[in-house]
Amino acid sequence: MALVSVELSDLALVERVQTGDRASFDVLVLKYQHKVLKLIMRYIRDPSEAEDVAQEAFVKAYRALPGFRGDSAFYTWLYRIAINTAKNALVARKRRPIDYDFDLNDPEQHDMQKRLQHSDTPEALVLSDEIRETVNAAMAALPEELRAAIVMREIDGLSYEEIATAMECPVGTVRSRIFRAREAIDERLRPLIEGGLGRAGE
Repeated sequence: MALVSVELSDLALVERVQTGDRASFDVLVLKYQHKVLKLIMRYIRDPSEAEDVAQEAFVKAYRALPGFRGDSAFYTWLYRIAINTAKNALVARKRRPIDYDFDLNDPEQHDMQKRLQHSDTPEALVLSDEIRETVNAAMAALPEELRAAIVMREIDGLSYEEIATAMECPVGTVRSRIFRAREAIDERLRPLIEGGLGRAGE
């Protein structure tokens, strides 16, 4: 029931915004501004710049709301806009791509992080850049539902329950999507990491 009530609340606010009630959008901004800013700061470390990008994301969301039909949760829809806005800001400023942070406290996490931290030699630093690029490419290639789930988990640090609420699906489905996303990323990384470890041990 909690899932339904939360989503109905968001949808009710969205419907009011779509009829011209700007104050209802302010409520949505207040509800999600902290989480959106936290997400964007994973991409853009400078707090003032991140705040500008977050504001831009909300402006884009407001302009796009007339086309929102509730096919996904508002929460998920807003996060996609925030992520795309942050990525566009990085491209515009010619920054390095995001470095995805893996959750070391997650018992379900792969041992990927340990393998990434094998050395800080020049060879390993070059390898880490290749890994970052490979992770970015692997993330971009994921199906939408897998990418959204892994982004909320690994970038924003949301719990499985919060992701389930955002994606309107059972927690078990969230776990399955995140597992499949990690498997896909690990599959892309495995040859690179194993090759790098082999070279580092020579």
